[in-house]
Amino acid sequence: MASRIIDAAARLFATQGFAATSMEQVAAACNAGKDTLYRRFPSKAALFNAVLERLRLRILERLKTEIAPAGGGGCALARLRQVARLFLTLNLDAELLAYRRIAFTEGLVFGAARPEAPPAADPILDELVLAVAEAQRAGALRPGPPEPLARHLLHSIVYGPTNEAMLGRAPAADPAAQEREFAQSWEFFLHGAARGDAPL
Repeated sequence: MASRIIDAAARLFATQGFAATSMEQVAAACNAGKDTLYRRFPSKAALFNAVLERLRLRILERLKTEIAPAGGGGCALARLRQVARLFLTLNLDAELLAYRRIAFTEGLVFGAARPEAPPAADPILDELVLAVAEAQRAGALRPGPPEPLARHLLHSIVYGPTNEAMLGRAPAADPAAQEREFAQSWEFFLHGAARGDAPL
């Protein structure tokens, strides 16, 4: 039953947004009574968080199935590139973009409603940090704490196209355009924008 409720809620949140979706609509969409719904999810915010948690688990599953495991041999920099490329693909997914719009406009997820709450662990970001650390150990990236470098990589490669897509613009609408966008951003991430002979 919980899975059916989350399925229905996911469809409604993605198409209508958070504010326009009521618990009554979710109950009707999954043929459940309101009492059943509230027993499993005490509030609409709790239901929305359950939708997001299921999406996070699906993203983690894709990372684990589509990316070679860390330390499994092969080129660490190539693995990091593969992880970063998948991050761009995942973040341009229509369903995830819909939830990002909700999070941005409603301010109800990731602790925004409770500023005093400590930041939650992010196992998806952890996968990127792990790939950065592996590339550092292989000598392909500069040494130092891997998390700031992983966040810089996200800013370089993911956030620009994601923000454009959230605003209804599609700079990487098709796979070929997305690959060109990624290749350019990856090059800038690795080598910077300065000429090799430019004075610093």
